[in-house]
Amino acid sequence: MQLVTNAAMIDRSTVASALLKATNALLSTRNEEGVWTGELSSSALSTATAVTALAIFDKHSDSANHRNAELICQGVKWLAANANDDGGWGDTTQSISNLSTTILCWAAFGAVPGAGEQFASTVEAATNWLNRNAGGTEPHELVAAVRKRYGKDQTFSVPILTMCALAGRLGHVSVAWRSVSQLPFELAALPRSWWGALKLPVVSYALPALIAIGQVRHHYRSCTNPLLSLFRSITRKRTLKVLAEIQPANGGFLEAIPLTSFVAMTLAACGRASHIATRRAIEFIRGSMREDGSWPIDTDLSTWVTTLSVNALSEPVADPDMGAAITPEDRHQIQRWLLKEQHRQVHPYTGAAAGGWAWTDKPGGVPDADDTAGALVAVRNLEWAPEQRLTEGVGEGVEWLLKLQNADGGIPTFCRGWGNLPFDRSSPDLTAHAIRAWLGWRAAAADPMRKRIDAALEKAVKFLLKTQLPDGTWIPLWFGNQFGPDDANPTYGTARVLHALTEVLDSKEWKPARAEKILSAISWGADWLIKAQNREGGWAGATSGPASVEETALAVHALAKVLLLPAESLEISFGDGNSAVQRGASWLVSKVYDDTWTSAAPIGFYFAKLWYYEKTYPLAFTVAALRAVDALLVRRTKHK
Repeated sequence: MQLVTNAAMIDRSTVASALLKATNALLSTRNEEGVWTGELSSSALSTATAVTALAIFDKHSDSANHRNAELICQGVKWLAANANDDGGWGDTTQSISNLSTTILCWAAFGAVPGAGEQFASTVEAATNWLNRNAGGTEPHELVAAVRKRYGKDQTFSVPILTMCALAGRLGHVSVAWRSVSQLPFELAALPRSWWGALKLPVVSYALPALIAIGQVRHHYRSCTNPLLSLFRSITRKRTLKVLAEIQPANGGFLEAIPLTSFVAMTLAACGRASHIATRRAIEFIRGSMREDGSWPIDTDLSTWVTTLSVNALSEPVADPDMGAAITPEDRHQIQRWLLKEQHRQVHPYTGAAAGGWAWTDKPGGVPDADDTAGALVAVRNLEWAPEQRLTEGVGEGVEWLLKLQNADGGIPTFCRGWGNLPFDRSSPDLTAHAIRAWLGWRAAAADPMRKRIDAALEKAVKFLLKTQLPDGTWIPLWFGNQFGPDDANPTYGTARVLHALTEVLDSKEWKPARAEKILSAISWGADWLIKAQNREGGWAGATSGPASVEETALAVHALAKVLLLPAESLEISFGDGNSAVQRGASWLVSKVYDDTWTSAAPIGFYFAKLWYYEKTYPLAFTVAALRAVDALLVRRTKHK
């Protein structure tokens, strides 16, 4: 088929052909259960922390007998083979070099006996990169660079410096630990209901690191205050018990290799190599290594990519013949799987109530706002009937999101009102997703819950209007762009919020009190997206940088949804909007035709400035965008 060369000439048959190919590709990636597992990128950061944890465990474990030597060797070889040309490392093999990953990889070569000599040229190149970008490799220079990068949030800065200390990169043990801040692990011995009010220096999900890293720092350099030092010594056993209690059966905290590795290396280094939490963590690390010697950042995002795929395939289209991408049998199977993965008990880690969903079906997953909203939207989309009864499980999910809402109207990731650190604050992208979930189930709810949903919707919309920036954008929390200013991704955030606000205005069930302000915000955000499009028709995470399939698809999808609103409602130029969608759709279609559309980009913003990419993202986002474009083209044809 001839490629599209004139964006203005793109027609429905061209879009439909690309959509069919993209849909078949997305459906073909399902596993034997009929859902999506996806595949996360290999991570230099994960690999560095994993080999360090294994090496330190072998060093301090009498029974290990260096049984992890082969895994360590493979991991170090992978790191050496995947360093960037400038001598540094990015989190993925497609990522530009960054400070955190380069420091950790450089430290890993110091932690593994003989690795520094075997790969001397790799270590030298990394040292040169750090000299150029961190101001040097002296302890005080590294400490200053790390603290500057992360500010007051110690969630990642303290683990990085801790690993450097354990690897001998901060000098002799007698001085190294002066550079590592003491995390107040003793607070974990207090009642869990107090944790949110304690204003801990780490985010809510980093409690395992708080306990383990706090203990190793206390082990090597105790507090000069005798009473506090005594209290910490007394609470060591109790907090280790808490750590073991919140550890999942497979040993992987959050299914995350870096977090689990930090716990394993620090416990082993302070004489706890034989502790059950350490042994479980080591087994998780061992079982997570890939055949090429690398480790991913997390086990998988199976629940998240399944809901993304379902919701993409359920995006409304004007032509009924194109709406049956998933068979009725598959719909019921996927729906049952999603409902089975709902957390039905109070979570032992965060204390989250029953009713939420995590990003994965694995034991280490923790219920969170984005995945719960995505699952609620997907379960609704999988139902053939126009109306559905609010079942017990779905009702618990809606309730879970309602209780998560912060006082400012926004939605945080894991815990309501935990603190002011970035990953615990309300976020526009999470709030937008919750709005879509509430709208989807509002009609099925009984009057008392419907009134609560209406109140939550009003507060959430107000939050979105308040957090729109002067240029018309919204900044997301969990998705960034490595080429954008401050690693931000206004394309993702703005697209996600526009999607939700168009559904607010399009809702036949709920009418907001601020319709005119919402219209103005939509027009403002859409205008920014139109202006952010590059000359070739694609979008990056911001107004500069290389375009990606993921970000282009998200922008096209959002603008198509905006253009499906009544024309007289909007303050943007329909000519500009239509042109942007045409050019963006043309860009996507050309990528589908030449088979370059499945190459995932490092779009993810995870933990603290930590990147990954997911192979399902370009597939699901492209299908959703092309379905929305198809609906737009059909409506335009009917109105001619």
